[in-house]
Amino acid sequence: MPVTPTYPGVYIEELPSGVHTITGVATSIAAFVGWAPQGPTTEATLILSWADFQRQFGGLDSRSLLGYSVNQFFLNGGQQAYIVRLVDGTAKTATVTIGAAPKSLIVTALNAGAWANVYQVAIKNSTASPGRFQLQVIYAPTGATPAVVESFPNLSITTPDPLGRYVVDVLANGSNYVTASVPAGTTDPPTDTTVALDNTTAGDDGTVLNPSTAGFELALQAGGGTAGVNLLANVDLFNLLCIPGETTSVVLGELDTFCKNNQAFLIADPDPLITNYATLTTGPGFIGNNSAFYFPSLLAPDPLAGNVTRTYPPCGFVAGIYASTDVNRGVWKAPAGTETALVGVSGVAVPLTDKQNGELNPVAVNCIRSFSAYGTVVWGARTTGGNDEAGSQWKYVPIRRLALFLETSLYRGTQWVVFEPNDAPLWGQIRLNVGSFMQTLFTQGAFQGSTPQQAYFVKCDSETTTPTDQDNGIVNILVGFAPLKPAEFVIIQIQQIAGQTT
Repeated sequence: MPVTPTYPGVYIEELPSGVHTITGVATSIAAFVGWAPQGPTTEATLILSWADFQRQFGGLDSRSLLGYSVNQFFLNGGQQAYIVRLVDGTAKTATVTIGAAPKSLIVTALNAGAWANVYQVAIKNSTASPGRFQLQVIYAPTGATPAVVESFPNLSITTPDPLGRYVVDVLANGSNYVTASVPAGTTDPPTDTTVALDNTTAGDDGTVLNPSTAGFELALQAGGGTAGVNLLANVDLFNLLCIPGETTSVVLGELDTFCKNNQAFLIADPDPLITNYATLTTGPGFIGNNSAFYFPSLLAPDPLAGNVTRTYPPCGFVAGIYASTDVNRGVWKAPAGTETALVGVSGVAVPLTDKQNGELNPVAVNCIRSFSAYGTVVWGARTTGGNDEAGSQWKYVPIRRLALFLETSLYRGTQWVVFEPNDAPLWGQIRLNVGSFMQTLFTQGAFQGSTPQQAYFVKCDSETTTPTDQDNGIVNILVGFAPLKPAEFVIIQIQQIAGQTT
């Protein structure tokens, strides 16, 4: 606001700089979708470590690939992941009704599954404060000493509670195991008791949903935005999508479209039954610019079976490599090559020769190879639209992912423009801020070219935004970049020098 001078002297006025810093978004937040024995089913849950997954979703389970793939993701450099748990209609949630009106309480497991059947609920009334009680959740598996895992003192059965300790609200906000509801007609807490959480209704895992089956794919795509993979549309940001073990081409094509609509990238697995590389010489079976297909499956020890080697889908390993490459080199670096040695791998299910690799690479099948000097590494960086015959501009994984990074970062970083006066001063500010963001990436080596003019451009002026656009409330920003293409083929020419004398 302009200063109003009232006395002779010097006045200081702070002027806005017009700088609105654009910050690059994260590039390797993975999303995993699959069946698990426990965990939330109505939302995508963010985890930051393998310990988080163990605590909320039960860790490794020999019936499901999900836990193994998540573990492999964190083992290979992953740092953040969303988990979507799929269940079918036969899964049940453990419930116990404690007491009867007017002294009763219903306690329910936080989510469906047999996991809750080894827990108990204890009620202990307060002698000093009538009407108040303590609720404990007790872990009590058969043959083990019971252990209290949660304790909530000074609870009330009535609302509003002047102390803010209404049992329903306290458990909803603070328990990792149970929720509560108060039956109609209840006026007092139940009498002191300890009862099994599954006393009224036992928890049940339901039918195990295996990838590439009708039941799994129905749960995967169910709900039109309210279940399955559609839950990811509600999260703030995810970049990589993994459906461990899903190999149906039609479904993978639909998931590629889902990723396109959400500025994400699908890492697709091969059918583990494919043992002959020639089966894939026509390509992965679907085409998309927002996905990459990897072959073959990988061999790794199973901790639940005495570390016996078994076959796993590659998506978890590869997603971890994407994450570690992004951190160490940037999203513009191909997540492939000798630096991408996979951790926790014993080898590949189908060894490939150079010649075989040479037949698969041109049809957009990214190979995983084992080399004596480097271990098992990712040896391909093409999208499923990267078939040589297609000639797609999104042929390579790093180019597509860099574009997604730019789109998302610029979308979020230009929200301040909305409702600003649409004229030359605004256009200048846009060029300043977007140009500064692109220049930072240029100095980090994200683009081709030795000068900024060769690497990128930002255009926002009277040519991109015409008077008609201004009348319609539209400002157009044109951003171009010169992507770095990976060096897939290194050709070394050797010539013999003949007839040389000293």
